[in-house]
Amino acid sequence: MLHGYVRAASERAGVMALGLPADAGAFDADSLIDSIDGMLLTGSPSNVAPDRYGAPRLPDAVLLDPSRDAAVLPLVRRAVSAGVPLLGVCRGFQEINVAFGGTLDPAVHTRPGRLDHREGDHNRPIEQWYEDSHGIDIAPGGVLASLLGERRVRVNSLHHQGIDRLGQGLRVEATAPDGLVEAFSVAGAPAFALAVQFHPEMRIDDCALAQAIFTAFGAACRERRLRRLHLVEPAPALA
Repeated sequence: MLHGYVRAASERAGVMALGLPADAGAFDADSLIDSIDGMLLTGSPSNVAPDRYGAPRLPDAVLLDPSRDAAVLPLVRRAVSAGVPLLGVCRGFQEINVAFGGTLDPAVHTRPGRLDHREGDHNRPIEQWYEDSHGIDIAPGGVLASLLGERRVRVNSLHHQGIDRLGQGLRVEATAPDGLVEAFSVAGAPAFALAVQFHPEMRIDDCALAQAIFTAFGAACRERRLRRLHLVEPAPALA
């Protein structure tokens, strides 16, 4: 886990971060879901393997992580149905889309009319990679709109892959100027279930949207804890 995620979880969400091993054989899914109060699917240099969404093989230079795919993808819908708050960032955003039957575009920057969403010059200090790169339009009436109350903000989006087809039951929360989906939520989820293509974990000190996302995620985790410990009535399961 990159420390930005740990810090955002600890300092902004107010939760304790525990790492899930990228090994489906190292944990029992039912026990895990019964024991946790939230799930944060982090970004990564690796990509979701194309065979997971029926796409052709990627070039050998593209970094994959089949062990993480095997560990995470089967968990996503089960966790949402069980009322576990879910936040996906970058690769996590893409994982959730694939778990709900969506597909990915492996090279957004090569498509006519699309922006180049990649991180740019790798010789720059890494902090500069996470500076705001473009604006997003936030959909009215959604989760992001309720968190911030603004329709247009700038975000630090850096990625090669992006959404091709949105997964079933997912609601667009924000789009880039080229129309690419930059955030979505799970419609009808019994708890917080949001995914973003940008990186709020790197901007918790100076970005109101980043702060609001992790604050809301933390509040949902604490509510889940109360339900898990039977201190309040459980939320209905997602059909």
